[in-house]
Amino acid sequence: MRFRAPVAVALAATLLTGCAQSVDPIERLGKKAAQRVRPHGPAPEQPYRHWGLTAPLAPAPKPSPGPPARSAGPGLPPVVDHIRTRDRVVFLTYDHEASARRDPNFTDMVRELRLPVTEFGTAQGRRPVAGLPYDAQRTEICGHLARPRPRLLRPPDGTYDTTTRRAAADCGISALVLWRASTTTGTLTYARGAHRLTPGDIVRITPTDTTVRLLRGIQERGLTVGRLEDYL
Repeated sequence: MRFRAPVAVALAATLLTGCAQSVDPIERLGKKAAQRVRPHGPAPEQPYRHWGLTAPLAPAPKPSPGPPARSAGPGLPPVVDHIRTRDRVVFLTYDHEASARRDPNFTDMVRELRLPVTEFGTAQGRRPVAGLPYDAQRTEICGHLARPRPRLLRPPDGTYDTTTRRAAADCGISALVLWRASTTTGTLTYARGAHRLTPGDIVRITPTDTTVRLLRGIQERGLTVGRLEDYL
């Protein structure tokens, strides 16, 4: 039996993290000296304003996942597009090619906003593997995983079958990741009849120049962005 996600995807996961903040030189002058110093020029713009947001993103809460995703059979990794959780978080996923090559500002945005994202790289193979024999699927999946090997896999072209899940498990994969919503066309579209973001949704973003628009919508819904690896 073969399943298909709504749009094409890539493999392997990695997280981009923020950098440490610099220290204002005035702080080194001591309290009394600092009171006599007036900074020249306007104050630096807050990162969230620089990227077009009216307020900073709320910090993600300490993860409180719900019941684990159910597997279709013994030893098979679950296939997830949504995390069952009480936290008001959604999870953003990107293709490496879209984030790094199509939008050169993407890395700066992730770093400055300290935005937790999961990035699926394109170096792990692009051919759909569903329908191939087990040995072929295992070779394709294991042979194209990054080092160190990730725990999460997005099947090529969004297609998979039971053999894909068996092969993925033997390659050390703990879950196959799809998505509940996507911005592939530049606007947010939903799968399975959904019509708005809900806590726990996994979102696929491409192109990445739609990210700020999505973040505004997330804030309007009273949500924030969580780290997917903390919940799977």
